[in-house]
Amino acid sequence: MQEEIRSPISTKAPELDLKFDAATFEALAREHSMAVLRAQFERFKADERCVFDGEAARHACQWIEANLKHSKGKKARQPFLLEPWQAMSVSIIFGWKWKETGLRVVKTVYLFVPRKNGKSTFGAALALYLLLEDTKSGPEVISAAADREQARIVFKEAHNMLTQAPKALRERTDLTKNAIICPDAMGAYRAIASTADRQHGLNPSAIMFDELHTQPNRDLYDVLHSAVGARDQSVEIFMTTAGYDRHSICWEIHSYAVRVRDGDIQDLTFLPILFGAGDDDDWAEPRTWAKANPSLGATVRFQFLLDEMKSARERPGYQNTFKRLYLNIWTEQSSRWLDMDAWRACVGPAPWGHLEERLRHRRCYGGLDLAKTRDFSAWSMVFPPVDNDPFWYVIVRFWLPEKDLEERAKRDRTPYRLWADQGLIRITPGNTTDFRFIQAQILEDASQFNIIQTGVDRTFAGEIVQNLMDEGMDIHEVGQGFMSLAAPTAELERLVLSAELAHGGHPVLTWMASNVAVRQDPAGNLKPDKERSGDKIDGIASTVNAIFLSLTDDGDTLVYEGM
Repeated sequence: MQEEIRSPISTKAPELDLKFDAATFEALAREHSMAVLRAQFERFKADERCVFDGEAARHACQWIEANLKHSKGKKARQPFLLEPWQAMSVSIIFGWKWKETGLRVVKTVYLFVPRKNGKSTFGAALALYLLLEDTKSGPEVISAAADREQARIVFKEAHNMLTQAPKALRERTDLTKNAIICPDAMGAYRAIASTADRQHGLNPSAIMFDELHTQPNRDLYDVLHSAVGARDQSVEIFMTTAGYDRHSICWEIHSYAVRVRDGDIQDLTFLPILFGAGDDDDWAEPRTWAKANPSLGATVRFQFLLDEMKSARERPGYQNTFKRLYLNIWTEQSSRWLDMDAWRACVGPAPWGHLEERLRHRRCYGGLDLAKTRDFSAWSMVFPPVDNDPFWYVIVRFWLPEKDLEERAKRDRTPYRLWADQGLIRITPGNTTDFRFIQAQILEDASQFNIIQTGVDRTFAGEIVQNLMDEGMDIHEVGQGFMSLAAPTAELERLVLSAELAHGGHPVLTWMASNVAVRQDPAGNLKPDKERSGDKIDGIASTVNAIFLSLTDDGDTLVYEGM
């Protein structure tokens, strides 16, 4: 169950006029963010072992603002002035000391903040301070992430900041493509790749771990965490938006941060800075946006969130993305996708049984999704619009094997036999679908329609693909990852929402459309997810394969990589 990020500010206040003044919600964001940080400040203050070094806190804040500038956007070349929540965070990290030793208390920072709240710029400023001011001898600052390009985001921002820094500061450093060298302190700042087995032997004074939720496993974390413990004043800073994998290292650290914040675990060395909506918050309510986005009005515009919320309302498959990226809500990896009211409105100008005569000899793209064993096999033909007809038509054919059909119908609570009697699906003899029937139908369709190309998932294609190629059909492999499927998935959703699709109201295809769950990657791209859809979605999968070809056809013949 989602662990709630409780807010000192109620999101159940009376309704405001939604012609609103955005400044109202920007003020709420500042108020909430400061309440979150004040609660953490008080946690240290209540422990008699700690003392606040105001001069150290001021020095860190003033150094950042006096030396660093923004490198991109509207604020490019302007001084980097800390937002109130950022200044309070810096003060806590560098200000609280142990009375007995004078060493810094905070050794781990978990910064949980939605996208567009200035996380990377803030991380770059912290990295430069840790390199140039915090440790006088041998600082080794590392940016780490799931891949080198992600790790270089914070590093590159720091690099760009230094090119605009005062001359005296620039002269203390040597800038290379992959490192910021500090010769006088015999230190460096660099970004590293995610491969854990290459990172042994490090002795970091500080680690900037960006987008922790994208880490594929805990290996890199374990290597770096064990290395950083060798220094008295080391610090690990984890910066991330929410993810969806609750078996990940990010969820492990996130859960620990929530327990520290709530007082269930007493750990002064761990600073949880948590901004996000809770389980009971209305994701479409502006107060929730204010609660989740501490830099609302500064780096993230209110109008941007309003526009994204409207998109999420109109596109159910985008709701999880909006919640995760902009409200910091941990979501499931898969979510229900199509708006079925919009789908049912896409019957088009003719019912499914009358589409074939209407579309005969018209240009189209094929998509094939074949069953592993006794599941559905589906063959789709997608017809792009022509000058006198604006619709994208889809004709889909389905096959199931005869063996145990009644038993499977009872198990799935689905009227397979009725659909067969109505001509909606075709039954082949035996306990697996006989692909010869599918092959014969595809070749029959090729004689009736102008099939330009056909897309297949090669995993289960087998001999049928070679046979179709021998008959002169142009067959293309369609990868089943995000790189291939994100664009046609988004296009199918667009066609449904714009009522440009015409499926004739085919009952089986409509049933499958209602079953589809989509999987999303960290960038918010979507693709159909068979494993989590529950019921069958084969007709949608074959249609997405066909749409992929309609989007990528450049007139060239591609070579199908052999079976």
